[in-house]
Amino acid sequence: MAGIYIHIPFCKQACFYCDFHFSTNMAIKNEMVEAICKEIELQDDYLNGAIIESIYFGGGTPSLLEENQLKTILKTIDRHHSISSEAEITFEANPDDISPSRLRMLFQNGINRLSVGIQTFDDEVLKWMNRAHNSREAFQSLEWIKQSEFNNFSLDLIYGIPIATHKSWEKDLKTLVGFEPPHISSYCLTIEPNTVFGRWQQKGKLNEASEDYASEQFYILTEFLRKFQYEHYEVSNFAKEGFHSKHNSSYWQQKPYLGLGPSAHSYDGKNRQFNISNNGKYLNALKTNEIPAELDILTTEDRINEYLMTSLRTAKGCNLLYLKNTLNYDLLRNAKPQIEQWKNSGLCILEDDILKLTLRGRLLADKLASDLFLVN
Repeated sequence: MAGIYIHIPFCKQACFYCDFHFSTNMAIKNEMVEAICKEIELQDDYLNGAIIESIYFGGGTPSLLEENQLKTILKTIDRHHSISSEAEITFEANPDDISPSRLRMLFQNGINRLSVGIQTFDDEVLKWMNRAHNSREAFQSLEWIKQSEFNNFSLDLIYGIPIATHKSWEKDLKTLVGFEPPHISSYCLTIEPNTVFGRWQQKGKLNEASEDYASEQFYILTEFLRKFQYEHYEVSNFAKEGFHSKHNSSYWQQKPYLGLGPSAHSYDGKNRQFNISNNGKYLNALKTNEIPAELDILTTEDRINEYLMTSLRTAKGCNLLYLKNTLNYDLLRNAKPQIEQWKNSGLCILEDDILKLTLRGRLLADKLASDLFLVN
């Protein structure tokens, strides 16, 4: 089984926190779709004939695609890959792009899961982040989704916002669960250097939320969603039973996937490749039947480090037997003092050769994983 990710590199405007690759130049949308389809053709052997169990339209803003453009991409994938009849096909959308007719179009064309970037219902914060939608559009889009044929959808929220409060965060959570989303993704706001917020921070115009403030909101989040029977199956992801994201889970389980479009990443089970993050150079390369990608040959140490990083973020945890049998690495023998220290500090549990982080540990998941990394 494998997955396909399609990066649609267009947005109406730049959110001040976002460092993903995108352009506001919509004039080249048709040309970009043609190039992505050409890449599908050129990369049709990348996954070695694996059955496709998930397709994910991300970006950028996929909801800026027209119906004919979406159809063209899906038909091209279908011609070059075997798609499971149970495949999860996810489409990211912004609230301001959602309408009853748009939802019908997506569903009729095979999209069976939506991922909607709500982020917050607070108009002041939405404006501060330079989001393209307002709270009225957020409410309206969710009402339309609930009335549509979609029964599988995910909603995004952001916490750790320095101009917000715990009270407003709790209000966002209460509002969100009122729409009964089967899946919720929630991320802490991080200030990246090459963003508007990053430049504000460099000029002293913005202070990132303190670690204590962000941690408190993480605990509010996890406790609140636990009461509504959401499983906290990955640090930033929560789901009702049967609604885990197949696509994102494949990343954490080291399954192969093909990334299409500028800035997209691919993984064949052993090595990675990274498409160029430049629309013009991407288009020019595909015109000459070249794949504008850089190959990253992973060492055994790289693969061990990646497994540690991804597995420790999940509720399933890190399988010590997988490390030993697949990657020939005995984690317990090599890092026993570190793991014992974590256990004594209430950061992890070790049972039946599975190392899992506690809730307190998951808050520090990336830092703890990096402490176990092997140095090349």
